[in-house]
Amino acid sequence: MSTDPAIETSIDAAADAVGSAWPIHSFVTANPLAGYEDRPFHEAVADAERLLGGDGYPSADTVRRAWDAGRIDPNYLRSRLDAHGYDTDPEASLDRLAADADADASAHTGTTTPAMDRVDAVASKWLAAFLDQGTASWPMPNREAGFYEAFRTVIPHDGDVPTDAVVDLPDSPVDAIQNHLAAFPAGRWQEIFEFHLAALPGWTGLLKQRAADGDAWQSTYPITLAGYLAVRLTLANAFDAPLAPPEDAAAGDTDATVPLADVWLSAWEATYRSELVESVADASGSVADGDAGGRPAAQLVFCIDTRSEIIRRHVEAAGDYETFGYAGFFGVPMRWDGYDADVPVDACPPILDAQHRIAERPTAADGAATHDGWHAALDAGTRAVKRLKSNAATAFSFVESAGAGYGVALAARTLLPARVRDLLDAADRAPESHEFCAPTVGYNPDSVDELREGLTLDEKVTYAETAFDLMGWSEFARLVVFTGHASETANNPFDSSLDCGACAGNPGGPNARVLAAICNDDAVTAELRDRGIEVPHDTVFLAAEHNTTTDEVSLYDGSVPETHAADVEQLRADLATARADAAAERAGDMGGDAERGVSETERRAGDWAETRPEWGLAGNAGFVVGPRALTDGLDLDGRSFLHSYDWTVDDGEALEAILTGPMVVTQWINAQYYFSTVDNAAYGSGSKVTHNPVGNVGVYQGNGGDLMTGLPLQSLTSADDEPYHQPLRLSAVVHAPVERVTGILADHEELATLLDNGWLSLTVVDPTQKHRAFHYDGALDWEPMDRVERPPAPAATADD
Repeated sequence: MSTDPAIETSIDAAADAVGSAWPIHSFVTANPLAGYEDRPFHEAVADAERLLGGDGYPSADTVRRAWDAGRIDPNYLRSRLDAHGYDTDPEASLDRLAADADADASAHTGTTTPAMDRVDAVASKWLAAFLDQGTASWPMPNREAGFYEAFRTVIPHDGDVPTDAVVDLPDSPVDAIQNHLAAFPAGRWQEIFEFHLAALPGWTGLLKQRAADGDAWQSTYPITLAGYLAVRLTLANAFDAPLAPPEDAAAGDTDATVPLADVWLSAWEATYRSELVESVADASGSVADGDAGGRPAAQLVFCIDTRSEIIRRHVEAAGDYETFGYAGFFGVPMRWDGYDADVPVDACPPILDAQHRIAERPTAADGAATHDGWHAALDAGTRAVKRLKSNAATAFSFVESAGAGYGVALAARTLLPARVRDLLDAADRAPESHEFCAPTVGYNPDSVDELREGLTLDEKVTYAETAFDLMGWSEFARLVVFTGHASETANNPFDSSLDCGACAGNPGGPNARVLAAICNDDAVTAELRDRGIEVPHDTVFLAAEHNTTTDEVSLYDGSVPETHAADVEQLRADLATARADAAAERAGDMGGDAERGVSETERRAGDWAETRPEWGLAGNAGFVVGPRALTDGLDLDGRSFLHSYDWTVDDGEALEAILTGPMVVTQWINAQYYFSTVDNAAYGSGSKVTHNPVGNVGVYQGNGGDLMTGLPLQSLTSADDEPYHQPLRLSAVVHAPVERVTGILADHEELATLLDNGWLSLTVVDPTQKHRAFHYDGALDWEPMDRVERPPAPAATADD
């Protein structure tokens, strides 16, 4: 295949304008403007608006609601307005903010044309056919040869495209691109590629991620950015659509002035941050006093996910329990091959590559046989019904023969979702795979796979040691429970967005089982003791999974010795209490009946018409790194990621791992929620009511067009005109010496760049400096919080 380094370089640079997007079955939250993070936030959103057409700030109405609700401190606001030369009268400023938004809306004309719409329609049609992951009855021909070659095969037969425009296409996509670019200087190539890649950013993001990931689908049916651009340029030529954007649409010099919307946003963020930091700073002194209690009845490790904050509070209130926060993949970058799974999945954050293949294999033959027989019958019935419904010759007879019963079933699922869920649970007698299987954590040199199976002893010890070091673990209870999490929803294309983000949109139970199996290995605990981590001989490690929709915590306790049976039963009873209290809180937050919390959350889980089964990570705004004692007893309203850390037992390596790993991932999550909220049409996915799943890779709005890759409206709003998620950039608060954090930022330019450019904020509560708080001020400099967050406000010109 022909190559042109200049073309490939221009394509790679242009691709930064569009964020990567994962298939919807493994939805991964990510910043849609990740390619812009090398520039200041206000400049980035302005550039993205020119290219992608999306707003980058909360609407004037959203800001006014926050102001009226008292979420924006007047002093913070006036000081920032004054610093940037704006009128310090809040009401006058809000009026200008609304007027500016109206002016921007009327000035934005876009670059689409009827011809470009035709290009998009045909391109999306063939992208959907090519990228389909097993749902199409008639697959696109010649897919194994790659997208460009498959397109050359089918396009002469596409009646929507003029035949004379697609004959004699070059064998190489790069040659096709060169032919179309002949009239343009090399200096415009990147601009042209950006124009076409940004036309369908959802599809572009998906193929960009797929090409980078190189998974089994990509290996079998390859697609490249060059191949896609060759197709788009060919279609643009066929429909007389512009190959290049209009000259006045090209990005020009960015206005260095911080926009008024940015000033209001920063004041809103400062208000939230000051309350969080003040709470952490107040608690820092008591942590230093070292008022430790006795050995807890059990310790539970939850994911740092914001939903864990709620259940952790209620678990701690239910008994003598200690909870920790740790990234929900539990530090093991693995590819999980579940017993009854169709394909293995990478159960680790996207910033990591899976290093180990862990298979789930039966340890009890009778359990496997029961499971297999039950699911074989269910699968056969499902396939039969699918064939009958999709076969034109039998569809009407199927309705005639099954219509009454089928209609009753549909009505029951719609009108009595909770009752149907209970009946299905009662009828499902098949054992779960964790009841008769175990993960293969032992190293298997004979396994033939892309990744080697299992872990060596040294690797197991390293993963266990790293977990305890990062969490600042000092003592062990008789029971230690690693608790992954997953969501339960019905008829929800976005269900994976509610599972564990640290596990790449998969349930976290398998990861918890793997770390528990590692820590129960006598050889591992012996080695840990040699390394100074004293694991008592009576400590037993369990795995569990937290259902974030219903707040049920399922213990995987099949191998617990009899000596610990009473401990487990007490824990199980207390988890039920915690569940009831947490579910009541969640139900009330969802607008339901808090007194019927458990039944209400179960109804939401089983209702296939429920567009808001749970809130997911909506509301996220803070990330606290430090001992649980800093936030113990605080109701953080499910808005903060909580990562356990003890600076006194760390030389800096653990904190470095947290800031370069979990903090980056939480910033991705926060950015996706932020942008999906401020402009759902451009960065979100619109209403679930009008979604159309396509190819098991995404959803359309309507019956075609671009993939919608962000979060749906129902995940962000409590009603069409009532926002729930507050669009704030992430405020990270770290409990550690400020010099330690400065050293980490100096060693990791990418972190300092994120902070310097305003994509998140960082505040350090320094226990070595009388527990004072220092806010990162850019260029590795810090300012005390009392000078940064509570400056003297300029004289007010109007009442608040």
